[in-house]
Amino acid sequence: MRAVRLEAIGSIALREVAKPSPGPEDVLVRIEACGVCGTDRHLLHGEFPSKPPVTLGHEFCGIVEAVGDAVADISVGDRVTGDPNISCGRCSHCRAGRVNLCSNLRAIGIHRDGGFADYVVMPQSQAFFLPADLKPTHGAFCEPLACCLHGVDLAGIKPGASVAVLGGGVIGLLVVQLAKLAGAATIILSTRQASRRALAEELGATATVDPSAIDPIEAIAGPAGLVPGGVDVVLECAGVPDTVEQSMRLAKAGGTVVIVGVMPQGQKVAFEPFDVLFRELKVLGSFINPFTHRRAAELVASGAIEIDKLISKQVPLEEAPRVISNPAAPGEVKVLVVPNNS
Repeated sequence: MRAVRLEAIGSIALREVAKPSPGPEDVLVRIEACGVCGTDRHLLHGEFPSKPPVTLGHEFCGIVEAVGDAVADISVGDRVTGDPNISCGRCSHCRAGRVNLCSNLRAIGIHRDGGFADYVVMPQSQAFFLPADLKPTHGAFCEPLACCLHGVDLAGIKPGASVAVLGGGVIGLLVVQLAKLAGAATIILSTRQASRRALAEELGATATVDPSAIDPIEAIAGPAGLVPGGVDVVLECAGVPDTVEQSMRLAKAGGTVVIVGVMPQGQKVAFEPFDVLFRELKVLGSFINPFTHRRAAELVASGAIEIDKLISKQVPLEEAPRVISNPAAPGEVKVLVVPNNS
């Protein structure tokens, strides 16, 4: 079969590899769609830990083609989405219910072969059902949505709350929708790209800010800003130093900051601990998707999340190495790799 292989840091290529076979508790899935994530680019450049050589791709859905002898309740022909994050169930974090912090965490598409391929094998425990009539392209959004759900859970958005979302990529645009569903009264998205600001307003943002044209601190939290004194919740979804630093200054006293965006490993930001202390800010990191993948699958299946407007383009497997090797194009939100013209 074909697979997009991270062969070493900085080296990615489409290769012919052996089609995998499921173990006793595994399912073999024919990939219908797999999303390109910023993490894939971080992996290529050595900015996120992985174990090359490995097939990339962790945002996938597909059709079950074969099941292991010990698999129960999953049948050939089922459409499933894969939770890529496999915890050990034995370490202290797992036993405390913090499976995303598992000491032995292994992820499909990062540590073991993933979904930028014709087929992927995964444990039955990582498979979640999707409706037979769901668009396959929608199924590929379950993993990023699951990560957003965890961030919004940590944020504790209450009905009537004010929320700032920093970053207008797919994560920021999903978070805007989740904040709306949580009942936020004010949802402000900050991003440089005009097309993403317009899309955010279509999806539920009550206001948007262009940080390249105006100081977002003043525009949002200043005396004459949209929410003078700061917002209840800030969700940083861009993964860049500027927005991480801004997030601390946008939250009101007693507010909550959740870091959802992924910055390159080793990159640092500056902030004033006295400010965090004096205003008693709650600053949290949100890492992957503990126990949220099933909810994401159900939310996608319900149609409550607008997905089609987030899909910038679909490309065949042959184009995936080029897409991953280059930064996202201006205005691009999500590129999907569709291996088998599903």
